[in-house]
Amino acid sequence: MSLKSERRGIHVDQSELLCKKGCGYYGNPAWQGFCSKCWREEYHKARQKQIQEDWELAERLQREEEEAFASSQSSQGAQSLTFSKFEEKKTNEKTRKVTTVKKFFSASSRVGSKKEIQEPKAPSPSINRQTSIETDRVSKEFIEFLKTFHKTGQEIYKQTKLFLEAMHYKRDFSIEEQSECTQDFYQNVAERMQTRGKVPPERVEKIMDQIEKYIMTRLYKYVFCPETTDDEKKDLAIQKRIRALHWVTPQMLCVPVNEEIPEVSDMVVKAITDIIEMDSKRVPRDKLACITKCSKHIFNAIKITKNEPASADDFLPTLIYIVLKGNPPRLQSNIQYITRFCNPSRLMTGEDGYYFTNLCCAVAFIEKLDAQSLNLSQEDFDRYMSGQTSPRKQESENWSPDACLGVKQMYKNLDLLSQLNERQERIMNEAKKLEKDLIDWTDGIAKEVQDIVEKYPLEIRPPNQSLASIDSENVENDKLPPPLQPQVYAG
Repeated sequence: MSLKSERRGIHVDQSELLCKKGCGYYGNPAWQGFCSKCWREEYHKARQKQIQEDWELAERLQREEEEAFASSQSSQGAQSLTFSKFEEKKTNEKTRKVTTVKKFFSASSRVGSKKEIQEPKAPSPSINRQTSIETDRVSKEFIEFLKTFHKTGQEIYKQTKLFLEAMHYKRDFSIEEQSECTQDFYQNVAERMQTRGKVPPERVEKIMDQIEKYIMTRLYKYVFCPETTDDEKKDLAIQKRIRALHWVTPQMLCVPVNEEIPEVSDMVVKAITDIIEMDSKRVPRDKLACITKCSKHIFNAIKITKNEPASADDFLPTLIYIVLKGNPPRLQSNIQYITRFCNPSRLMTGEDGYYFTNLCCAVAFIEKLDAQSLNLSQEDFDRYMSGQTSPRKQESENWSPDACLGVKQMYKNLDLLSQLNERQERIMNEAKKLEKDLIDWTDGIAKEVQDIVEKYPLEIRPPNQSLASIDSENVENDKLPPPLQPQVYAG
């Protein structure tokens, strides 16, 4: 999905939110711009192509093995040497063939043979571990919900238990394979209810929501941010990125929200709370509900500020601002979790899918945000990012009389800190310059002294024999005449 930064504000064409295959459903960056349905089709095509290539390679290796065996039988001379070489080549080619074929059959094929035989003999994973309070509560609610469907409810519960037992043995699989199994289960259960059970579509949707809640509450700690993925690394990267962009102001993003209005300020706080609360939920549908509530608070804030309904061009910049201001924990892990294990029909259509797609666009924009996106010069952008300075804050005379005193004081303190930081930078630069000048002066003086010493070398001569003075020790003091006494003469 391409994000466009115009001269004023951030604009994303609504057609770019849809699947790039043109099916009319919402796309997702995690699915390379496809919707869930089209992405699965493309994924299966690529997988079938890989299967075909692996089989062709295996057949070619088999033919080469047979030809090598036939040629070894026809050669009579040096039979023992030829046979040993043939056996070595046969062993190597068999190893290559088995390795190549196993590359495809390593996951899904083994599930259908060996592990399916073991599943009925092994106990349920719920017996092997102590269920949490929340898991126990969700299980009771699920059973009570299915009782109203009688026979259909019993069949759904049986399929769900079998699916959870199968997922118990697939914990060593990649997260993509576990996601595919979950998506297949959603699709098969929904189709079976509509075809065999003749369940109305609106009831199918309610049942699927309960099934998702039941199975994902149990699987959450195994499939959310698993160690086999780089989700945690992406979480730290986006968190560091948002922290570095703390200086971005609403004016830079052209956010049509006036936080000086108390009602708008409350809406902004609620939106930030909702987007942060997303991480505390375990079910993908509940996480989506947090995103939807956050988005509705944003629309209300824009509506109050502008006194008119908000547009899509107003919504996305405000959502970006909310994400920057809230810095939600484990943002990438939550997005990936929803993408992998949410009921695909919820992401493809409806307001949940629309708001989730916009959140993915907001995160992509933050990751690629640059000086041009904020209508700044590259020099100012680099200074803000490095922390050398910050955008000029509002002056005290620009505040409205009703503005909060605490907020005024906060901006005043931030301005003072910015000025102190600039003064500190200047002092440090001058100190470094003075230190360099002192070092240069010392080196210069030492060099001048050395040049003078080399030009006028110091010569040490032996001392001359000095004449005896009247005060020297070889003069006998007692033989000296007495000192003259002053005499006074009358005029």
